[in-house]
Amino acid sequence: VGVAIGDFVLDIYSCYECCLFDDESFTIAVSADNYCLDHSVMKKNKDLQRAFRRRLVEILSETADEETRKNVQRNLIPMSEVQFYMPAHIGDYTDFYCSIFHATNVGSMFRPDNPLLPNYKYVPIGYHGRASSVVISGTEIVRPKGQNRSDDGKPPEYVPCKNLDYEMEVGFFVGKCNELGETVSIEDAEEHIFGLCLVNDWSARDVQAWEYQPLGPFLAKSFATSISPFVVTMEALAPFRVPAFERETGDPQPLDYLSSEQNEKNGGFDINLEVYLQTQKMRDENAEPFLLSRSNMKDLYWTVGQMLTHHASNGCNLQTGDLIATGTVSGEGKDERGCLLELTWRGKEPIQLPNGEERRFLEDGDEVIMKGFCEREGFRRIGFGECRGAILPSDS
Repeated sequence: VGVAIGDFVLDIYSCYECCLFDDESFTIAVSADNYCLDHSVMKKNKDLQRAFRRRLVEILSETADEETRKNVQRNLIPMSEVQFYMPAHIGDYTDFYCSIFHATNVGSMFRPDNPLLPNYKYVPIGYHGRASSVVISGTEIVRPKGQNRSDDGKPPEYVPCKNLDYEMEVGFFVGKCNELGETVSIEDAEEHIFGLCLVNDWSARDVQAWEYQPLGPFLAKSFATSISPFVVTMEALAPFRVPAFERETGDPQPLDYLSSEQNEKNGGFDINLEVYLQTQKMRDENAEPFLLSRSNMKDLYWTVGQMLTHHASNGCNLQTGDLIATGTVSGEGKDERGCLLELTWRGKEPIQLPNGEERRFLEDGDEVIMKGFCEREGFRRIGFGECRGAILPSDS
């Protein structure tokens, strides 16, 4: 297990062997195996997690003694030399639909007279995803095949996806679990959240358009979901909390079980998100990745606390290590749209790249690179690392 420090990773277990952590502050890491966080770590009392973080800050401080600084330096590994694994064993995966801007844009394409369905402002919309196909950043993605029906009304064909897309999302890992039949109050919801990561919910748009009625997406989503290797804990994100999304005048207030003063005051996160594209031609020419869009998690209509509370509101038992994602994070502006479906308006407005190429949807060889970070005056910038994946042909 490691902690990202700039362009390096601090080997936590080696630091423990150097006596940089005592048993109490190291409890969060001693239960972890060599490759990912053990569930017993993720569901530990928040006080133990805070103790680990306090000690981590101490050994990284400029006021640390010389021996401590030497031991820290000795255990810093360049990130370029690190092989990343899944940060946790994911038992279940759920994806929400929490951006009202994304929902309105997509609804406008398919239902221009009724873009936002009447339940959206009452219910955090979500669906159950496929945990087995969640992969770590850097994993290559094979273009999926599926049923696709053309606009001419002919029967569908089983063919490679033509309209392959990404979705810029943020995910969170469940720490403390709840028993079957037990609900989680909005006041206690964040005590059940271990930390956040970046998520790319790859989407086969043409497959999705044919299969999603009446039960929603299936094969259009289940072929792959990429996540970043680092999990940023709730404690680390404390300085970057913001109020929940301010609803427009006339919008309904959340139902009582989704409403609390604390959630309204401090339920959001100020997390900057960026999406870049690098085509095969750009890599061949040593050209830098092209910035497609920027958005921010604070623009989500629903908070992570509301997502978790709603998920468990029927007594569903959330398990330690479960991954819950926000859905596409889009803002109000055109340059804040979190997927190609929105950026190209269903392929009708192609993106012009600096080298003369254009994109409506992803082509073979394209690599999508997602980044996230928090910054605020008086506090050290926190990065989420990268969530990247390149597209391979369907016959790979």
